[in-house]
Amino acid sequence: MKRLVLTVAAGLLVSLGPVPSAHSIEILRWERLPLAVPLVVGQERVVFIDRNVRVGLPASLGDRLRVQSAGGAIYLRASEPIAPTRLELQDVESGAIMLVDIAAEDARDGESPLEPVRIVSVDAATGHGRAAGANDPTQTAQPAARRQTPVPVILTRYAAQNLYAPLRTVEPVAGIGRVNLRREIALDTLLPALPVRARALAAWRLEDQWVTAVRLTNTSSRWLKLDPRALQGDFVAATFQHPDLGPAGDSTDTSVVYLVTRGRGLAESLLPALSRIDAGMNLPPAAAAGRGSHDK
Repeated sequence: MKRLVLTVAAGLLVSLGPVPSAHSIEILRWERLPLAVPLVVGQERVVFIDRNVRVGLPASLGDRLRVQSAGGAIYLRASEPIAPTRLELQDVESGAIMLVDIAAEDARDGESPLEPVRIVSVDAATGHGRAAGANDPTQTAQPAARRQTPVPVILTRYAAQNLYAPLRTVEPVAGIGRVNLRREIALDTLLPALPVRARALAAWRLEDQWVTAVRLTNTSSRWLKLDPRALQGDFVAATFQHPDLGPAGDSTDTSVVYLVTRGRGLAESLLPALSRIDAGMNLPPAAAAGRGSHDK
């Protein structure tokens, strides 16, 4: 299973804020064409972009490029010359990707340090530039457009792409946002009839619906068939990444289920776990009495 950070890239979550106005800044406009950001060996170059992004770094860079974030900026510093290399900046909320081409050369005598860069996106309809990721009041004032594809399908496809596909292939979807998720949600009641271990991985939201990706691991020595009807909870839709799980210890013993809920997240949509006392109280008096005498 592909992790949220590519195996060929290093993940860096950057929280970016306002840009200081006291410095000369080079403005680059993102129009779906790769942006060139030259670097000088031994000099740090700052890139401002008003959104939370992941930075995908090719493994071939090794330790030659240092990437840091602080004070609302991405800091790039090359320790030696670097041939033209492409970086991927992925918006954490929408999944949209920007491409940045870097190349590092040795400093030349008398050459001034490179100025900071600010990336702005260009509205395709008006041609006006605005800070990448900035809110557009004209969009928020409009009612949500009727979707040809059902929201559960959109959410499930987006979640699967984020977990299994390379960053560059993730299809951006307007309105989808990452949701904070408690990783240690108790999932014992999700598939009570199967010997599986469940763990929540990530969640996203679109309109009033949530999708939560849950990893399932077989703890038995036999093959398990996965059936949505065995899931216990209040779900709008449920989709398994694979139709079955292999025996524990096999490469096929783990998969993911995508659970779509409406109006609330996964934790609030699960059935409550019943304690032994609760279960006895829900039985008819005669059955409860019989159960008690049997325990003795």
